[in-house]
Amino acid sequence: MRLHEKRQDIEQDVARILKEKKSIGFVPTMGALHEGHIALVKNALANNDYVIVSIFVNPTQFNNSSDLVKYPRTLNSDLKLLSDTSPNLIVFAPTPIEVYGADQSVLSYDFDGLEHVMEGEFRPGHFDGVGTVLKHLFQITSPTRAYFGEKDFQQLQIVRKLVSIENLPIKIIGCPIHRHIDGLAMSSRNKRLKDVEKENASLIYSVLQEVKSHFGTKSVDELKDLVAERFKNNAFFKLEYFQIADSNTLQPILERKNDCKYRAFIAVFAGEVRLIDNIALN
Repeated sequence: MRLHEKRQDIEQDVARILKEKKSIGFVPTMGALHEGHIALVKNALANNDYVIVSIFVNPTQFNNSSDLVKYPRTLNSDLKLLSDTSPNLIVFAPTPIEVYGADQSVLSYDFDGLEHVMEGEFRPGHFDGVGTVLKHLFQITSPTRAYFGEKDFQQLQIVRKLVSIENLPIKIIGCPIHRHIDGLAMSSRNKRLKDVEKENASLIYSVLQEVKSHFGTKSVDELKDLVAERFKNNAFFKLEYFQIADSNTLQPILERKNDCKYRAFIAVFAGEVRLIDNIALN
């Protein structure tokens, strides 16, 4: 497994691969890797000649400085997990200056409204930071395909729009959510949960499943009330938002239409740890 920390080094590696006319799969991560990340890596390995995994905690996408400081950083164990997965990976683990250079300014994007709802509403500027760092990482790694998990479904749709805006020849691959046996969506932030919070976190997915089972028989407002009731006075979790939205536009809906696809989205606080999840409804 090859590890690069300098932009110049990985760009030389990428140039060699492109000269060979080989395909590159890219899995961007912020580290603290788990089996969900490894599933993305395995998908990339199955469909590309080379796979690059980036490990970079991007400062420009955190609107909360405390969250940035507390975000788990486990580079040594991440490298071990990747090495055990495949010895043929290329890992890029840069510092911010290697990604951005001296100028860490954030680009401003118009994602056709995808950026203003749900996560965009509660994390101002987040998706501009995501778009900015991915533009840099895509330029550095020149991937044929890039892989993203559907846990961050809103981000996935925004990345697809980013590729269109920047006219990049990259195929964006969305991969299913990986869950613990109790249903909790795998996330790097789960490392920060207390044991009692982990023991009760199955509530999040069970509520989403309940919403799915009633979608079509209950109204959107009734489903919102149902979710609010499930988290009312809960000792471990505080509901930040619940939304049912069109899967393509991500716009919240008032009522269901037969010819559209929908997803339910949720954000919950467990103490200071913020967890998100979603589920396809039809």
